Amino acid sequence: MSTDTQVLVEKAGGVCTITLNRPEKRNAFTVPMYQRCVDVLRDAGADPAVRAVLLTGAGSAFTSGNDVADFPNMPTNPTENPAFQMLLALLDFEKPVVAAVNGSAVGVGVTLLLHCDLVYVADNAKLLMPFVSLALVPEGASSLLVPRMAGFAKANELLLLAEPFDAATAVDVGIATRALPASEVVAFARSRAQRLVELPAASLRAAKRLLRDPLRERVRSALFEEAVRFGERIGSPEAAEAFSAFFEKRKPDFTRFA
Repeated sequence: MSTDTQVLVEKAGGVCTITLNRPEKRNAFTVPMYQRCVDVLRDAGADPAVRAVLLTGAGSAFTSGNDVADFPNMPTNPTENPAFQMLLALLDFEKPVVAAVNGSAVGVGVTLLLHCDLVYVADNAKLLMPFVSLALVPEGASSLLVPRMAGFAKANELLLLAEPFDAATAVDVGIATRALPASEVVAFARSRAQRLVELPAASLRAAKRLLRDPLRERVRSALFEEAVRFGERIGSPEAAEAFSAFFEKRKPDFTRFA
């Protein structure tokens, strides 16, 4: 399947809809999919006919995050890493971005939500930031933003224990705007995107800048620092054990590592 069919793009009524369309892999990101999303966001940002972006996933998942099989193809240098570039593109995107989390969201599937403006999540969705359990570190500026949103105690639970959490928790800690029945979440998110289209575009851009600018450079710095640490950890013996265990469908054993 080509990248153009794995990341579907539709422009209609002022809304650019980006649909992650790899349902057989629960919409897991590959390097080309990240690159495609960066290109689409840049195009949407430059297109005056686009006044809002809607991001969702096909099938029963939003995205299961980075395809584990694709990790060896990921450049460790942040400036060359397409996942990092996608997060930067979201950080600097001037128009409103609405996310419809229609199912499970894992890893970057959660952290990219921190850079969306309105996030609607299915009430049966499960979210997970599994970085530490994969012998990696938090990414997407989550180490900065999640403690600010949720408080340190809850952020520690979400990021250090790396356990799944539900839609209600996502709303409570500020990752999501609202939880809705799974059958309604995409349509509702689309209606919110359409509402944004009807509002003054220049005012929305100015308001978004006011909301985002106070932290923008700190977020950019956190993105970069996390990406550096992430690249270091991918090459670690613990990460090798985590990935081997994943492919061998067994529990990893980290007790032999200091």
